[in-house]
Amino acid sequence: MTEHNGIHHLAVATADIKTQIEFFNDVLGCELVALYWMHGVEGAWHGFMKLSDTCSIAFVQTPDIPRIDRTLGVTHAGSAGGPSAGGTMQHVAFNVDSLDDLLAMRDRIRSRGITVFGPLDHGMCHSIYFAGPEDLSLEVATSEQPIDGRAWIDPEVVGLAGISADELERYRNPDPIVTADDPVPNPAFDPERQWPRGIPQKMYEGLIAMPDDVVTATMSESTPPVLVTD
Repeated sequence: MTEHNGIHHLAVATADIKTQIEFFNDVLGCELVALYWMHGVEGAWHGFMKLSDTCSIAFVQTPDIPRIDRTLGVTHAGSAGGPSAGGTMQHVAFNVDSLDDLLAMRDRIRSRGITVFGPLDHGMCHSIYFAGPEDLSLEVATSEQPIDGRAWIDPEVVGLAGISADELERYRNPDPIVTADDPVPNPAFDPERQWPRGIPQKMYEGLIAMPDDVVTATMSESTPPVLVTD
């Protein structure tokens, strides 16, 4: 059975990719594993900082980003509990394996001149909190065991969210992901449904109408900027 197994990368916009790389390298000990012209986006740079072999935090810098204001409560939350616009990143929490690792990370962060508070015991995890460049709200967390939905799904909040008993049962037991015998075609375009609104509508309608193998053949860019021969 196919299942999700983690985050491959989380992409964050930046007006200064070098400052972000420096912070995540020096403060959090992340290795820079990719820095290249972003595929299909003119003038954009894409950088990846390694969290594990299969997980990275990524940064995207374009010429337009320095001209966009950061506004707390709109573009940025400013803290792990603050508001920001729907669909924006409120905060990101990085994982470590144990409480000892969490305390070591706290000391590493402080040794680089960055203030951090915690750990706080949330029951499901222990967490420390701090800020990154460009008003990023950051957290490092560890859980001793997987989160148990029987204990951590609050009936009061379920009701306030408008979730019925049948819906909760479905959310707790999603349908398995299986491979179809034949590829499933795109549904008809509906502007009322979710779609990447930064792409012009007519262009997007043409894109999703193309056969998948044509999209792969015409839009893929798989050659790295540096050829490694060993």
